Amino acid sequence: MTLNRRKFLTGAAVSGAILGAPAIASAQSKTTFNWKMTNAYGPGSPFYVQGPGSPTDFCKKVEEMSGGRLKIQHFAAGELIPALEGFDAVSKGMVEMNAANAYFWAGKIPAAQYFTTVPFGMNTQGTNAWMYHGGGIELWNELYAAHGLVAMPMGNTGTQMTGWFRKPIEKVADFDGLKMRIPGLAGKVYAQLGVAVRLLPGGEIFPALERGVIDAAEFVGPYQDRRMGLHKAAKNYYTTGWHEPTNVTELMINKKAWESLPKDLQAIVKAAASACNVESHAWCEAVNADALTDLVTNQGVIARPLPNDVIVKLKEVTADTLESLAKADPDTRKVHDAFMAFRKKHESWAAVSEKAFLSL
Repeated sequence: MTLNRRKFLTGAAVSGAILGAPAIASAQSKTTFNWKMTNAYGPGSPFYVQGPGSPTDFCKKVEEMSGGRLKIQHFAAGELIPALEGFDAVSKGMVEMNAANAYFWAGKIPAAQYFTTVPFGMNTQGTNAWMYHGGGIELWNELYAAHGLVAMPMGNTGTQMTGWFRKPIEKVADFDGLKMRIPGLAGKVYAQLGVAVRLLPGGEIFPALERGVIDAAEFVGPYQDRRMGLHKAAKNYYTTGWHEPTNVTELMINKKAWESLPKDLQAIVKAAASACNVESHAWCEAVNADALTDLVTNQGVIARPLPNDVIVKLKEVTADTLESLAKADPDTRKVHDAFMAFRKKHESWAAVSEKAFLSL
């Protein structure tokens, strides 16, 4: 039997390639990565640092899902860098990841605020729909690319409360001269009504409210707010939640570090972030009812919505404020228009689904 030399060599080459593939994959699977994640929130903070769906839970999920190939060491605010310096730390490659909210970076990228929440915007269901299936995440990363960053959702508190006020809000004029801790687009809306807006990290809110440095503050919701003791500094708790109908936790990643990860590890990071996005929101929904009941029943808190005429005015000023911001910046215009177009589409469905059900 004669052996065709060309067929033999071709076959040997193909066999070598097939046999070599597992060796290459095996070499990749043995590569390990040790990363650092900083956080805008202080040590021990539920949701924002620890607990179901939190950043530390995310780090644990990634390590377990990757079989230890990607280990992420978490640092709460102040443990490695100050609370609100994560953007620069990740952009410059000092650390690979940061957990925060995109509206903290409004001074650097005004349009980033849309990826945390929009006053009178979409709820958590609508926001997730926009993020994952309406081009939201793609827009987010388009915006961040110039800063060497990648971003995605990693958590959500759901609707947040309007906040704590030392004195009742009975009319629109009561906002004039008020000093309030409020981040994001809502802060710009309040500023149009004469509010002196303060951006404070979570750990500084209670002492500022207690000492009267500020007259009002919003943080998250009943469970988180009670833990911080905000009810000991103010008793008027407004529940409308107009300013943050949802609130997205941002996972920020250095783009070069992200691109150095094999595709399977990138997929694991995305899967872990998505899991935390769902789980953290479920946790918030599970704990807030009991906390609000306790605040009202046992802590002397007066919980109520804002007066209707105040809401009407806030809605009017919000529309004007958002349009002015969009006119002033092309990136904001692009994100604003995309957000509002999706919101309109989503509301048409919500009107015959969630809203119809809730009105039964």
